[in-house]
Amino acid sequence: MSEDVIHAATRSFYNWAGCTIGGSAHAATTTARRALARFSGPPTSHLLGSDNGTDTDASHAALINGIASHMHDYHDTHLDTIIHPTGPVTSALLAMAESLESCVSGAQFITALVAGIEAECKVGLAVWPSHYDVGWHITSTTGAIGAAVSIAKLLALSESRTAHAIGLAATQVTGLREMFGSHAKSFHPGRAAQNGFLAAVLAAEGYTGSMQALEAKRGWASVVSAEHDLDAQMESLGLVGRWEIVRNAFKPFPSGIFVHPVIDGCVWVHGEMERRGLWSDAIQSVEIDVHPLVVELTGKTTPKDGLEAKFSVYHGGCGRPGIWQGHVGAALRADGCRVIVHVRETDESSIAMVKCIGHAVGSLEQPMQVADDQLVDKFLDECIPGRVEDITEVILGTPPGHNYISPDKVPTERKLRGKLHLLRPGSNQNAWLEALDQVSNV
Repeated sequence: MSEDVIHAATRSFYNWAGCTIGGSAHAATTTARRALARFSGPPTSHLLGSDNGTDTDASHAALINGIASHMHDYHDTHLDTIIHPTGPVTSALLAMAESLESCVSGAQFITALVAGIEAECKVGLAVWPSHYDVGWHITSTTGAIGAAVSIAKLLALSESRTAHAIGLAATQVTGLREMFGSHAKSFHPGRAAQNGFLAAVLAAEGYTGSMQALEAKRGWASVVSAEHDLDAQMESLGLVGRWEIVRNAFKPFPSGIFVHPVIDGCVWVHGEMERRGLWSDAIQSVEIDVHPLVVELTGKTTPKDGLEAKFSVYHGGCGRPGIWQGHVGAALRADGCRVIVHVRETDESSIAMVKCIGHAVGSLEQPMQVADDQLVDKFLDECIPGRVEDITEVILGTPPGHNYISPDKVPTERKLRGKLHLLRPGSNQNAWLEALDQVSNV
């Protein structure tokens, strides 16, 4: 693998670790952990972010870490399919790696991670967008396949047993978009991780599935999508110049990705108002032009809690975090948006502030940039101090008077390291950061 592929995989692992540790304290994660505790087997694998280093069996670790990784919607995104690929794959892969008696090297782990994400994204590309449009949650429907492939690679399964693992994962298809805004959305990648884990474990012992599970007439691709180009996508698998993992981006805002252009535009408006000495009470009206899909997916006008607020374009951009505070927390649908805010500048005059966003920060066209230490400090300053127990604290507001800095440019590894720190202080982050620094070299 080339250096850029290894680099992308390491960054993805960084991001996953921070998101998982941060999501470990959410009520959905702790509820799942509590409900399943009495059904767990001998502990072999870590539950990231747990207060006292809790371990569980590998299957439940894949499930619970997968839930936690998705809880704050702060994860990575393969922008061509809007799959959040690392959550299902890494949750399963790490659980398996920890359960093995033999030591797994960093190179082995990264290779297996890349294999899983490539398979996951290729099958996603094959059925995008019709698969998503009909109502499937593409992260989990493809995630189980990616998780199975990653573990099959780690265990060095034969070609036939790897095919059986893929088939066993494909037949466990999971995830409905109707669940967005509830705990079940994060259950999807957790279950995908566990399903992929089980598929690979069963296949390793000779359990069989169809050898044409993906491409057959009644196989995965034909059943979950009205149309697909599976053959074309498989032909490009592993080709030089088309690695899907290098097209993976990282969310600068903990919210539904379709809201990000609006947030970016509203953060700009906040900065302009601040520069002119204007306050939120000067706003007369807000107009936003977006792709129709934005309204379909994030049209919740009165979100009842933080889970729903992540999927409210009205709240995330136009509400308190976007225009009022100029910050949402810290990828993207390339359709962008146009934000028009009419502001009363004086008693006699009004102005219209207009911002067009073609590609929001965090997209491949405007990726998170490397910056200096001062910008790292600014990033940490703009984030909520202390332990984040619920996404409501990030999405629905923060203490009055907190000083925010517009996240127009943000760093790469430094930002991801900062995310790990701020999401879950006190979770032995230094040990994790040291391990993450060495993961591709061990």
